[in-house]
Amino acid sequence: MSKVSNILTMIECLSSGKKYSIAELSEKLEVSPRMIRVYKDEIEKAGIYIDTIKGPYGGYVLNQNINVPKRFITPNTINVINKDFLNLINRAMKEKRKCFIEYYSKDKKVLSKRTIHPYDLILLGNEWGVAAYCEAKDEIRHFYINRIKYINLLENFYN
Repeated sequence: MSKVSNILTMIECLSSGKKYSIAELSEKLEVSPRMIRVYKDEIEKAGIYIDTIKGPYGGYVLNQNINVPKRFITPNTINVINKDFLNLINRAMKEKRKCFIEYYSKDKKVLSKRTIHPYDLILLGNEWGVAAYCEAKDEIRHFYINRIKYINLLENFYN
């Protein structure tokens, strides 16, 4: 796992209120005890302080309430049918450009034409989506990437 992932896992474990020894944490994260100490320093630099209990029955304890987002996604569980659409939307967000899309309704019976201002890629269940301002509805909407039939990057920009 990456360093960030390991640090989040360590915070998640410690936020249970249970005391963990360095050996337990290193086994759980599959890193050396030295890396656990490095992670502790990194966490404390972020303003989350971990209490150290010394002695043969010592370990680390987190005496703060930290809400760690639950990680329920593995890369294999996310469905993406058209990665080109995902990349095009990502480009539109970076360049702040409008997109024209043809978008299927939930039951895939109605095809609507929309001009959107993409703001962020999001996960909707186990599928990628885009949070975007929809000009037709005059509000922020969420669109599933897999329900987009056609997408075109427009030359128009948005703020």
